[in-house]
Amino acid sequence: MELKIVSQKENPLLKRKEVQFQVDHGPKGKTPSRLDVKRSLASTLQVSDQLVFIKRMKTLTGTNTAMGIATAYETLDQAKRIEPDYIFKRNNPSEKPKEEAKQ
Repeated sequence: MELKIVSQKENPLLKRKEVQFQVDHGPKGKTPSRLDVKRSLASTLQVSDQLVFIKRMKTLTGTNTAMGIATAYETLDQAKRIEPDYIFKRNNPSEKPKEEAKQ
């Protein structure tokens, strides 16, 4: 997986960076998971992965390239004020509930 930042814009009013990115995955590879892209994007932007939120990521038809939009906040409190709940759930996968043993 190779991550490339296409454009980056600072938004001082919302205290975040707005990023458009491109992910090239190999010809035999599948689209990487949000979590993998989020970690890679966080290391590229030099912020904690808890502050990065991927809004959209889609593989272009017939290619091995995915395009996406993400935001990186200055603080987690600021992110909680702005980002909707469903974006938090997408970007912070919860552990799968363990099935109780049936008796």
